[in-house]
Amino acid sequence: MEINSQNLKEFLLDGKLISEKQFDDALKKSEKTKQKISDILISDGLVTEEQIASVKAYISGIPFINIENETIPAEILKIIPEPIARAHNIIAFRKTGSNLEVAMLDPEDLRTIEFMRRTDSSLKILPRLTTNAAIKSAIAQYQQTLETEFGDIVKEESKGIKHIKEGDEANQKESLQKAAEELPVIKVVDTLLKHAILQRASDVHIEPLEKEVIVRYRIDGILRIVMTLPSSVAPGIVARIKVLSSLKLDEHRLPQDGRFKIETEEFKYSIRVSVLPVYNGEKIVMRLLSEDVKAISLEGLGFFGSSLELVRDNLEKPTGMILVTGPTGSGKTTTLYTMMELLNTPEVNISTVEDPIEYRMPRINQTQVNDKIGLTFASGLRVLLRQDPDIIMVGEIRDDETADLAINAALTGHLVLSTLHTTEAAGAIPRLIDMKAEPFLISSTLNLIIAQRLVRKIYEDKEPYKLDDAALKNLAKYAKLDRILKILKHEGLAKDKDKMADINFYRAKPSPECSDGYKGRIGIYEVLAVTDEIKSLIIKKSATNRISKLAKKNGMRTMVEDGFIKAAKGLTSIEEILRVITE
Repeated sequence: MEINSQNLKEFLLDGKLISEKQFDDALKKSEKTKQKISDILISDGLVTEEQIASVKAYISGIPFINIENETIPAEILKIIPEPIARAHNIIAFRKTGSNLEVAMLDPEDLRTIEFMRRTDSSLKILPRLTTNAAIKSAIAQYQQTLETEFGDIVKEESKGIKHIKEGDEANQKESLQKAAEELPVIKVVDTLLKHAILQRASDVHIEPLEKEVIVRYRIDGILRIVMTLPSSVAPGIVARIKVLSSLKLDEHRLPQDGRFKIETEEFKYSIRVSVLPVYNGEKIVMRLLSEDVKAISLEGLGFFGSSLELVRDNLEKPTGMILVTGPTGSGKTTTLYTMMELLNTPEVNISTVEDPIEYRMPRINQTQVNDKIGLTFASGLRVLLRQDPDIIMVGEIRDDETADLAINAALTGHLVLSTLHTTEAAGAIPRLIDMKAEPFLISSTLNLIIAQRLVRKIYEDKEPYKLDDAALKNLAKYAKLDRILKILKHEGLAKDKDKMADINFYRAKPSPECSDGYKGRIGIYEVLAVTDEIKSLIIKKSATNRISKLAKKNGMRTMVEDGFIKAAKGLTSIEEILRVITE
């Protein structure tokens, strides 16, 4: 809720919290920057957030409460699930009989209160106004509660898992089937998955060692150990995951792949499972794919300026090929899905061939590759061409045949989207030539190449700093600093007389709700438009560095340069940029 500026002025003046001139100056600044007057007053240090919240509470007639330093009992905190608490800034903090007091930033958010009433009609919801800092502090307690619950459940339940002795195949299969159905095993696996989802993990690794089992989560691209379990629990956990994934329980010598779904009122996930025999047993990796993912815009992915315009212009072309390149885990599929979301109108037929289908998309015909029955990218693409498509998405161009079919599809009046494994945008062209694609066909069909990596985003708290001589000397190994300085000036992130040492960059600051100071990821990109000059180099089979040099001369920004712009804006750090480009 926002207070009328005149009312706010009267209350602040009556309380002698601010002078009339200070308020009027802040109001002018508010009108100029189009920020809320209350935010200006707080950021300028004229009043505290708590004082503003108290005024709001008085005007609205809703009591104010500060729960910043209050420890909330876990059973009350969990009445509101963490995703809802985060999304709507609402915290359950006190329960007396059927009365539930909830702290909110916006007590006029009637939809959230109504949702809670429907969830448990026996509760009487009593809204209270609080501060942003108090909400953050309370949300951090979810993590502590979950870690305690996670550790206690897993350690306690793992004691009840029976050790499975080796025997003949028939007996072992029966023992594994029983183990998979034991309540302790079910609870351990369910808790591991619940914890992974709430921590926004993309992958869960369960790795057997000689004397223990290590559980690791990949969060924002970084693997972290979350639990160590006794080795005796491994067979039961593996058996449970195999049962969920419809895999062979008694197969321990060959790799297996499967998938299953988990659904609750809060989330819906498709989980892709890979089982690999290793020295101490079987290692499991589970990829978590949310089925509730909302469409992300190109801007949300990290495209901006001329790069954004190039992508949009080429998506409007009815034919040709757009390639997205980068290593595994660099977000290529997400970029393709975002493009398809923009293209997905009732007037066009979009068909895909993927391995795997990561997200289901309405009105798009998605085909899953299955090598076991001969349904490869090439054979699937060949069939798609008989399905009267306007737009085709090929999950990956892996071989000569797929490359040839994709180029011919683009040549015969289709818009083709696909991915390649190359480190930079210009490298896609020699890679296609290596796959025996004719250079004159590549030059006729290829419209745009996007290379990308994912970097972690700095969370809310960040520390500004300037580069010293040692840092500048080190950075010069990875980028041309003169060119970067010129780009930063062009973007308005540096003044005309500034040097690199004068520009503010930012470091992530750890906080209670974000232990390493990073949360979420954003892309850094280089977008190479295939111009007439680039086409002439393709026909000559020019090397990657010649193509890249010409593209940069024509205005292409490299991933490092794009990263420096985002670092100067405070979206990420230089350390993150260097981490992903040197991996």
